Amino acid sequence: MSLPAIPVRFAICGVGHIGRRHATLVSRHAGAEVVALVDVRPELQADLAARFPGVPFFLSLEDFLQHGPAADVLTVATPNGLHAPQAVAGLRHGLHVVIEKPIALTTADAETIVRTARETGKLAFGVMQNRYSPPAAWLKQVVDEGRLGQVFLVQLNCFWNRDARYYQPGNWKGTRALDGGTLFTQFSHFVDLLYWVFGDITNISARFRDFTHAGLTEFEDSGLVTFDLVRGGSGTLSYSTAVWDRNLESSLTVVAERGSLRIAGQYLDKVEYCHLEDYTLPDLAPTNPANNYGAFQGSAANHVQVIDNVVDTVQQRSSATTNALEGLKVVEIIERIYALR
Repeated sequence: MSLPAIPVRFAICGVGHIGRRHATLVSRHAGAEVVALVDVRPELQADLAARFPGVPFFLSLEDFLQHGPAADVLTVATPNGLHAPQAVAGLRHGLHVVIEKPIALTTADAETIVRTARETGKLAFGVMQNRYSPPAAWLKQVVDEGRLGQVFLVQLNCFWNRDARYYQPGNWKGTRALDGGTLFTQFSHFVDLLYWVFGDITNISARFRDFTHAGLTEFEDSGLVTFDLVRGGSGTLSYSTAVWDRNLESSLTVVAERGSLRIAGQYLDKVEYCHLEDYTLPDLAPTNPANNYGAFQGSAANHVQVIDNVVDTVQQRSSATTNALEGLKVVEIIERIYALR
């Protein structure tokens, strides 16, 4: 009879909305435990102590790495611009790392993460939870099985609301240095889905506008991007955070040789249209609800599957489904688009 696996020990760096979700899900996982919480805001300590009793709190990653308890995994859920240096510090300390999207704001920084993971022999996971959404997994399967034939057109629309309720004065959100831009913070999951399913893009052209965010952000709130798929076919990416009051939709439409399909809803949470040659759409599992941030909602809350994969991979029962190399590719695609600003 085999002994039960020793729990994988997580330190969570950055305990805002998404970091707290990571901490909660890890604490509920039978094969994992939270051993440290790290955040620069001392005012969070009392509430975190009540939510995660007995878990020590540190005001800096450096303090944790020097004086904290032993851990196996560092989860980086801080502002975007801090992801790369903190992930590299964790890897060099001998920890596996889980990096919230985007893994970095430049291709060079993302490459440093990948190289450091290779040099240290540690794992670097990117958080790409949209891949676990049933409609997304179904789309990937349909394309990989060749049921569409040649893909002609791909249309990706991301129309959300992020207004002054989201971009608070003095916050990191909306800055180029720590936020990076709308494609990095709001829509990198959808760029990942585009790459994961259809492969790389080329011949990019783009138009950027700032309709409602002057004084709120240091970058555009809307963009129109056209491209060719390296595998053949063409596509468009239309995105905006200028939608009034609440999110409108995230949708992906595909026109192909053997049929057409459309995944839609606010968060690509349902198959809205499927008409393929000699094919009947199977019943799909329901999509998890969106991450709820009070006045705002984000993508589907599939982080539990991410943590499952991290635990299984660290315990050598599985392999990483969302590694930093793929996260690097998403950063590289967004960087190529933003080079046209």
